[in-house]
Amino acid sequence: MTIRLRGHHLLCLLTYVGKGYSAAFVANYDRLAARLSGGEPVELVAGPDDICAPLLAPACEPPHCLNDSVIARDSAALEDISETLGRPLAVGDTIELGSATLASLRAAFRAGRNRQACIGCQWYSLCTNVARSGYDGVRVGVMCPQS
Repeated sequence: MTIRLRGHHLLCLLTYVGKGYSAAFVANYDRLAARLSGGEPVELVAGPDDICAPLLAPACEPPHCLNDSVIARDSAALEDISETLGRPLAVGDTIELGSATLASLRAAFRAGRNRQACIGCQWYSLCTNVARSGYDGVRVGVMCPQS
């Protein structure tokens, strides 16, 4: 099986420490984090993905994940991540998030080289602090060495 993720969530998962929009969102993300840490591959999708699922429930407010700004965030993230990994990534591609890939992405994130998509995000400060801490408490994959 694969986990369906939109582009900018490849960056979000680097610093995920159990914070989120609601208890349902966090519980879902924790399940996905465990699957990602277990080596399950990621399929890149356009629009709402497996992380967004709790925000799409009928009782929820209209989700921000449908906004044009979030779609632009996805494009910027895929561009930066492609550059970091040295290969093009596009919707429909599958990517494995092994320890070497996560370490490369986290090193670039901490250095600010793949954060164009993060500009204006409400979680920017939290993610910056997690990266500065050496990714202390992250819930996806293995830690990269501090540089």
